[in-house]
Amino acid sequence: MAESEFNIIEHYFKRSRPQRDDVSLAIGDDAALLDVPHGKQLVVCVDTLVAGVHFPHDTPAHAIGYKAMAVNLSDIAAMGAEPAWATLALTVPDSDAHWLESFSNGLFELAERYRVALVGGDTTRGPLTITVQLHGLVEHGAALRRDGAQPGDLIYVTGTLGDAGLALRLLLDSHLPANSSGDALLARLNYPTPRIAAGRALSAVATAAIDISDGLVADLGHVLQASKVGATLRVDQIPCSGAFVEIIGKKSDNSDVERYQLALTAGDDYELCFTVPAARQHLLPPLFAALDCDCTLIGTIEARSGLRCVTADGAAVEIKQPGYNHFQ
Repeated sequence: MAESEFNIIEHYFKRSRPQRDDVSLAIGDDAALLDVPHGKQLVVCVDTLVAGVHFPHDTPAHAIGYKAMAVNLSDIAAMGAEPAWATLALTVPDSDAHWLESFSNGLFELAERYRVALVGGDTTRGPLTITVQLHGLVEHGAALRRDGAQPGDLIYVTGTLGDAGLALRLLLDSHLPANSSGDALLARLNYPTPRIAAGRALSAVATAAIDISDGLVADLGHVLQASKVGATLRVDQIPCSGAFVEIIGKKSDNSDVERYQLALTAGDDYELCFTVPAARQHLLPPLFAALDCDCTLIGTIEARSGLRCVTADGAAVEIKQPGYNHFQ
């Protein structure tokens, strides 16, 4: 027997954890009542995931729920904020109890980890589409933005790039290897790690930041445009995982070129790209020693507009596709 919209909400999404003192009224009324602490600004973001566009149709429900929360947490991280509350708009083709249970478990796995309270939303029937709106809190005037990069700033990224893009390409071609390297790439695609702690720590160090969702070149381009500056990237310094390098090396006779293109443009990394004045560079090693990820210097902000990608010897690298675009 199909469950009603209200039964779905009650059974799978009206959970008591995590409890937050700043939630006066959550799921169960026409709208939530939330208390923004004195001295804090509200940070709001929203992302929609559509089956067959943002994830393959056969992606496990648990991974879809997890990623729906993760991509929004990544936006909150890029602002240097602390996540607080979420709303969920869920459209499903039917009320499959097993799918809903697995999906909600994935969603709440991250929500509980980062103390995000699900405070409302909507459930409808139709093609599988998930929209999460996330609210965060940041000290007044302390949010990281895209428009603060200055000439001479150094460009860094957290983690490694290209894993998710390579996993998706191999999945679509039915060539994802059934080994530890393939598993590692698939985990990066389905279970990205939002860099909340890094974003919070960088709020006192970085001049600008963005999360990498559409590809490094595209997302760094947003920072350059907002800051009215340019940049040079050293493509040979782009950090890539051992699994990525191993599979690219086996897959292509021209692996260096393919590695550059994927790591620079594939997207779905959900790492942070940020800029730091050279005078503050020394602050990064002790800061990241206490975090769960590394950071890598990949380039420099310049006064001259445009983005230039070069190799170690200064040779220019042509970027064939700057990043993901829904309407291309």
